[in-house]
Amino acid sequence: MSYPTSPARPRSSAARICTIIAFVFAVGAVLLFPLPFGLLGLILGIVAAMLGDKPLGWYAAGASVVGAVLGIIIGAALAN
Repeated sequence: MSYPTSPARPRSSAARICTIIAFVFAVGAVLLFPLPFGLLGLILGIVAAMLGDKPLGWYAAGASVVGAVLGIIIGAALAN
């Protein structure tokens, strides 16, 4: 008995690469430059989600925003 498959878009390698780079930018946002890396990670996460890497692309975008906020908080704490 075969079950019908969903018409979801298949993941492409470009989507997976965008997701990985977005997670790397999320870490860079915490450790190096919060605003540019956070923004780039957010954009790449959204692009990855639109290309078909749905859950991980959105997680990477969220992680980039959280990383940028944490990076700003850590930077402000170290500056004082």
